[in-house]
Amino acid sequence: MTAWTRPTTEPVPLDRYLGVNVFELPKQPGLIALHTEARSADTGQERFVRAAGRIIRLLLETALSHLEHRPRAVTTPTGYTYEGLEPAAPALYAVSIPRAGDALEGGLREIRPDTRFGKILIQRDPTTKQPTLFYSKLPSGIADGEVLLLDPTIATGGTLLTAVNELIAAGVAEHRIVVVNVLTCPEALATVLTRRPDLRIVTSHIDESLTDQAFMLPGIGDFGDRFHGTVAGV
Repeated sequence: MTAWTRPTTEPVPLDRYLGVNVFELPKQPGLIALHTEARSADTGQERFVRAAGRIIRLLLETALSHLEHRPRAVTTPTGYTYEGLEPAAPALYAVSIPRAGDALEGGLREIRPDTRFGKILIQRDPTTKQPTLFYSKLPSGIADGEVLLLDPTIATGGTLLTAVNELIAAGVAEHRIVVVNVLTCPEALATVLTRRPDLRIVTSHIDESLTDQAFMLPGIGDFGDRFHGTVAGV
């Protein structure tokens, strides 16, 4: 197995994907302030969890709006009819990629406590950067539903593609997968969407690029370690 190297070709321009496959949260001052807090090397676990949690809440609400809806009319307290919408699917499915993906579960449970969760455990080799699938447990009926795939950071795209392949092998249609992501980069988006062009990705920020060591620039550090407090002082 060879070590990971950056692609030698130019990344596919993202213009074809933005607003079609890729939906980035608007760069409002409040969101930028949350990213500033989360990205700072001086931010400890408690502050990181607080800032990341608020970003995640915005992401989840946006991702849920991309799922299929159907018309629903209700009568208001004033006696008038409001022509609204409701989720079309009777069940919502979500799959997290531990450990970092677990950080999104709590927020989703608060919004949609009826969510049926699955897990796909994938580890990336620190030297080769190649992903290995270790474990998959998906809820029954997932092949017939829309799926939120929870992956906070997408750097090379390899881990996400492995998870998507597992969902498709289980019968989930590619166009019914919505990836919920805190941070990614152009190289990752190009890698993923050239292979899986029907995916939808909701992200809070697209970073500048990927370093030679496969870290995003300017990046956020190891999201899982910082959220769960794995590394002392982080």
